[in-house]
Amino acid sequence: MGAPDPCSPAAGAPPAAGAVRRVLVVANPAKPGVGDLLEVLEPWLAGRVEHVEVARDPRRLAARAREGGAAARPDLVVVLGGDGTLLGVVRAFGHDPVPTLGINFGRVGFLAGTPAGHWEEALADVLAGRGELDPRMRLEAHIHAARAEPVVTAALNDVVVARGLHQGMMVVSLSVGGAWVADYRADGLIVATPSGSTAHSLSAGGPVLAPSMLGLVVTPICPLGLSYRPIVLHPDSDVELTVRSASGVTTLTVDGQGFYPLDIGDRVELRRHAVPYPLLGWRKLDPYRRLRSRLGWSRRVERGEDEERSFERGSVDGEAGGL
Repeated sequence: MGAPDPCSPAAGAPPAAGAVRRVLVVANPAKPGVGDLLEVLEPWLAGRVEHVEVARDPRRLAARAREGGAAARPDLVVVLGGDGTLLGVVRAFGHDPVPTLGINFGRVGFLAGTPAGHWEEALADVLAGRGELDPRMRLEAHIHAARAEPVVTAALNDVVVARGLHQGMMVVSLSVGGAWVADYRADGLIVATPSGSTAHSLSAGGPVLAPSMLGLVVTPICPLGLSYRPIVLHPDSDVELTVRSASGVTTLTVDGQGFYPLDIGDRVELRRHAVPYPLLGWRKLDPYRRLRSRLGWSRRVERGEDEERSFERGSVDGEAGGL
């Protein structure tokens, strides 16, 4: 038998009952309602765990993760915000992942999937050892740029090579396993994980992948040629992107937060990261409800929009959802 799948449930477990002693709460104060919940959440946690720390500036998370050391490493991170705030947490703790529960105050909430109205039940489950581990596949990116030292970084959602705002199309070459696939004359090229399939890739016409599955989605951005379509690759594929031509600035973007300039001839090697990120979900999550709600899919007659909205506020019994 081969090595165990690092994205399978056997590769990890949610925190056991009593195992969470230190909690880091990352709050995005720009989101309406976050401050009000924080006033309730902080004392609630303080009565149940040994140490609670609140970070109100998500931009300083990376420095906090570097400076904190092993002794200050939290056992659990609770995110009050949207998917962007959660992605900042994932980047900050990318080298030493921490179980993370996202409570959604954003517009979409595919990653921060727990509705704000159900925060107490979700957190109580986690502290009692009933949390649902939702390990998410990540990408490992090796950036080889002529004008800079090699960089290795990780992405939970996607890696995007794109042209500048005021320039013409670029050409990006895609190779998989050493075999040339195509040269894309386009505005850019996206390589996404299943988690990232509902992000930039979706807006560019890519497919929706269940976040529990494994795979890579390659999606061109506005290609010159109707025959270019998104493709789904094996998760263990070795992918290489090469900038063949560009009329101006080209940028590699990692999860919409890390930015790296590229020149003609620069390469990006992508492969599956050996360690998935341990997101935590609520045991009542329905992975299709959030799709219906956020993507505007038609609903059955007896399921009105008012029900979807009231559930987000925690006033309807049943199942919630988020990919």
